[in-house]
Amino acid sequence: MNFSKLFKTVSLGALLAAGLTMTAHAAGTHPETGEQLAEEQVFTYRLLDGIPSLDPQMMEDTIGFAFSRDLFEGLLNQDADGNLIPGVAKSWDVNETNDVYTFHLRDDAKWSNGDPVTAHDFVYAWQRSIDPELASPYAWYVELMALENASEILAGEKDKSELGVRAVDDLTFEVRLTTPLPYFASMTVLATVFPVHKATVEAHGTDWTQPENMVSNGAYKLTEWVLNERTVRERNPYYWNNDKTIIDKVVTHVISEENVAFTRYNAGELDMTAVPSGQFIRLKAERPDETLSLPYLGSYYYSFNMAENGPEAFKDVNVRKALSYAVDRKVIVENILQGGQREAYNVVPLATAGFTDPDTDYGNWTQEERDEKARELLAEAGYGPDNPLEFKLLYNTSETHKKIATAIVQMWKQKLNVNAELNNMEWRTMLETARNDEFDMVRYAWIGDYNEASTFLDLYTSDSPQNWANYENPEVDQMMADAKVSSNPGPIYTDIEKILARDMPVIPIYHYTSVIMLNTQVKGWPMNNIQQNWYSRDLYKVAQ
Repeated sequence: MNFSKLFKTVSLGALLAAGLTMTAHAAGTHPETGEQLAEEQVFTYRLLDGIPSLDPQMMEDTIGFAFSRDLFEGLLNQDADGNLIPGVAKSWDVNETNDVYTFHLRDDAKWSNGDPVTAHDFVYAWQRSIDPELASPYAWYVELMALENASEILAGEKDKSELGVRAVDDLTFEVRLTTPLPYFASMTVLATVFPVHKATVEAHGTDWTQPENMVSNGAYKLTEWVLNERTVRERNPYYWNNDKTIIDKVVTHVISEENVAFTRYNAGELDMTAVPSGQFIRLKAERPDETLSLPYLGSYYYSFNMAENGPEAFKDVNVRKALSYAVDRKVIVENILQGGQREAYNVVPLATAGFTDPDTDYGNWTQEERDEKARELLAEAGYGPDNPLEFKLLYNTSETHKKIATAIVQMWKQKLNVNAELNNMEWRTMLETARNDEFDMVRYAWIGDYNEASTFLDLYTSDSPQNWANYENPEVDQMMADAKVSSNPGPIYTDIEKILARDMPVIPIYHYTSVIMLNTQVKGWPMNNIQQNWYSRDLYKVAQ
């Protein structure tokens, strides 16, 4: 073999990747734990749906956000317990009035093409995220971060260049807030404010996220993306901490049926998948080490459409309460899910930092008392055997969603003589349909973007784009505004929950746990991170 010819044809990236991989795996053991590593470091997992977008500023779903944490890196990351740790920013400080944050960037952060990551990249991305021309579905999040001039830019009153961010120099990024937010730093962990490579975005337009075009700064780079089928991301040799990364490749397969996914998991084709609904107790007993129920900051609910074009019946609070009261949440969590989920009678999960459960009245009733009150309220609203309530319930493709919806529709029929028709759509289509108010009632869920109650309650302010119920209450709007400047917002959040229980814009059903099957060879999963923000670069596979 002509070695001189070989080295001339191998790319610099390949050489870097090979060299750094050899460094990490040379001893065949984990550098910190001493565990024997598997020869092949490939992590493969199942996705329920395809990914609508791999553009950080256009993402709006947890699947995309998980991808973003591999492909891109923001100012800060989280550790296995959910604590903030340095990302591109090696340190940060805040002024005495807590309204100016300064992030000091590391000088060895690079894009996957070798370009340095600078403060100018963050300025570009943050301005892009709130640019009305881009129409990011998460532009509202940037406004919630209380960035200077964010509201005016969204309203079209100021240019994006006036957003309260600037590059003091290549390695110093400054952020100016209109209101001190004690949890501001934690908000930078979300993809919406991850940097993007300006030259690549401008050169390729919407195609910049294709594997052949994408330039990213995370621990991995995209090498394959077949929509609704498969993705592959492989180690980025230019990542500043690549020599500490062990997983070489991450592969996903879109599998809509959970039992099919479970079969493929059992065949060794997947390292992670969801526990099929109703099977957690059995699997936990039979395979305790790989059947996991982890804390997760999320709420599952049904949203009414209270917009002008929504069902007239849903404008009546008695109807909304009746439908909510008649849902036997215990049946859902104990008979269908069986994964440690908690019955929900309010929006914010109890595990949320600094949150006190509102202890809603109807949550303390027996189910028989709730059912009796539901029948009474529906009758007061004018519905009964001679005038049955009818509407459509929209949900996205999933066996679990279908089981829950089928059970709840039967509860409404048996208890209230309500005729609810099930309407199933693919995730992307459902999002678009719901966003356009083209539904009666829709299944949705909210996973906390940061660990504070406002990430859930901001959804119920009148101007929130995620307020699919089209709920408007000036009192709630004012209370949320007050909470932003309060040194102790907890009691305000609890009072807002009582108002939501009174007005019932949504039907809270359960609070999440992350219920997964995880190959016992896979180590490094963040078991105690309540947001379940995981990074493939923290994982590794041990030898069998």
